[in-house]
Amino acid sequence: MIAFTLNGRRRQVDVPDDTPLLWVIREELGLTGTKFGCGIAQCGACTVHMDGAPVRSCSMAVAAVDGADIVTIEGLSGEAAAAVQGAWEDLDVVQCGYCQSGQIMSAVALLTDNPKPTDTDIDDAMSGNVCRCATYVRIRAAIHEAAKRLGG
Repeated sequence: MIAFTLNGRRRQVDVPDDTPLLWVIREELGLTGTKFGCGIAQCGACTVHMDGAPVRSCSMAVAAVDGADIVTIEGLSGEAAAAVQGAWEDLDVVQCGYCQSGQIMSAVALLTDNPKPTDTDIDDAMSGNVCRCATYVRIRAAIHEAAKRLGG
């Protein structure tokens, strides 16, 4: 039995230790906002926060999160999350939308750690998130806008 906190709620799952966290979140716990993209931690669609840091849930064995605090796009909250989500909407960042939960999770983690990111900071923090629609310019602009909203 593996126990962790998911979006503020204590959860226990009885699955093999090597089951990817992504599949536990989606299939066992029914939260489908975190997406499967590549399965090898290269695209970022599956990004969640583990103890506040962005991680790729598709390649993380659920045993590695025993006792951890996991936040998915469904549980994302707080000032940075509101600023990012508002900027995403106001600047019309989303095209197809498939990668956006991972993009938003990474952007919130960046702004939580660095409230005044440069373009280089943004590019570095977001480099593990692929957007098939290539909305990278809008993503960067939205992160700058969110930083302004946070006083950065």
